Amino acid sequence: MGCIFGLILAVYWTLRPLKDSIFIQLVDKIYLPYAKTISVLALLPLVIFYTKLLDHTSREKMLVILPAFYGIAVLIFSVLMYFAQGTPAEIESRSFVLYSGTIVLAYIWYFFVESFGSLAVALFWAFSADTTHPTSAKRGFPLVVAIGQIGGIIFPYSIASLPHYLGLKTDTLSMVLLGILTLSIIPVFKHFLKVTPPELLTSFHGSNEKKEEKTHTHGFLEGLKLILQHKYLIGIFAVNFIYEIIITIFDYNFKFAAATEYSGVALTRFLSLYGSSVNVVSLLCLLLGISNITRYLGIRFALTAVPIIVGLALFGFMALDSLSFLFALMVGSKAVNYALNGPALKQLYIPTTTDVRFKAQAWIETFGARASKEVGSVFNMGLKPLQSAFGEIAGKSYYLGLSGAIGFPLLIIWFFTAIYLSNKYQKAIDAKKMIC
Repeated sequence: MGCIFGLILAVYWTLRPLKDSIFIQLVDKIYLPYAKTISVLALLPLVIFYTKLLDHTSREKMLVILPAFYGIAVLIFSVLMYFAQGTPAEIESRSFVLYSGTIVLAYIWYFFVESFGSLAVALFWAFSADTTHPTSAKRGFPLVVAIGQIGGIIFPYSIASLPHYLGLKTDTLSMVLLGILTLSIIPVFKHFLKVTPPELLTSFHGSNEKKEEKTHTHGFLEGLKLILQHKYLIGIFAVNFIYEIIITIFDYNFKFAAATEYSGVALTRFLSLYGSSVNVVSLLCLLLGISNITRYLGIRFALTAVPIIVGLALFGFMALDSLSFLFALMVGSKAVNYALNGPALKQLYIPTTTDVRFKAQAWIETFGARASKEVGSVFNMGLKPLQSAFGEIAGKSYYLGLSGAIGFPLLIIWFFTAIYLSNKYQKAIDAKKMIC
């Protein structure tokens, strides 16, 4: 399972730098928020369709179908990108029809990569939960995650950097290797099914799965109703929402600065270095047990420390215009989420009902997270009009000022919401009662 997850993370974190660098090369860095917005809107019906598909197809079949689809698709994209990529002068000199087709291809590529990140990882953990006893999961899942992070460390930089070091003009070689890597998930998964005793897969093949599917068929809509009925769930939603908005702003500016300094396959190499670095930090957090901070210092410390840390990061973001700082900022933000914010938010669901844990949590983490990225992307769209109206430097200054004017009030709301959530949680735990 660790090898399967490692391959999935390897593909995902190699696709991410290719997604951004190819889009920037074929369209422009200023249009990244537009691509993010379109992909967010397009992914919502896709997630609903994917959920319905799971009702009619077993997850073990889906773990063959999905890698096969994405692997073949990446190989097709590799051929298309061989002809589509080129220098800015070559791209701009194309006919209107060909140039328009290149732009459409870039948007389709962006959406394609976003969909892989949303579906493949979720499918793996859904299957893992269905085939693993809770006791085994408690012991084995950290090892699975650790092995997975190794895949996310080794492959993004080694594969995505090849065209740059070989002096190639396109990312076709990286994409061909990536397509093969995606297809290799299938034989590893089939080997897992072959060597695993059937009695260890009873939770997947047994009758419980059908019962759960019937129970949670309309989980997203029911989850929304539960959220609107309880202040506690609105608070969890708000914490997740605010974090994603601010990180989306950081992420866009990091890629904007990177695209200003690098271009083409050199940009792919730089962004792949970022992907590998994130996985190095995530693995260190796991090995050092940093995610257990809530056990030793309490959930209140974990929940309230994150908005303070993000506030300091926002101050640095406004004051320091440096690609190196933005690189460290993005890697650090992932570490903070992995070590403090993520585990603390998961813990908040303990004193809640089964409906809340399955339905409301699913809605918050799927639709809520996508909506927050949508809001952040809409804000990022304001950079281009500001630069057009006031000039490049002045427009960027106004944009940074607005980031602080919006970000700091949101962080204050986040801080007091964290206090409310931790108090509510602790009272419920002490009284051994359900919150909602």
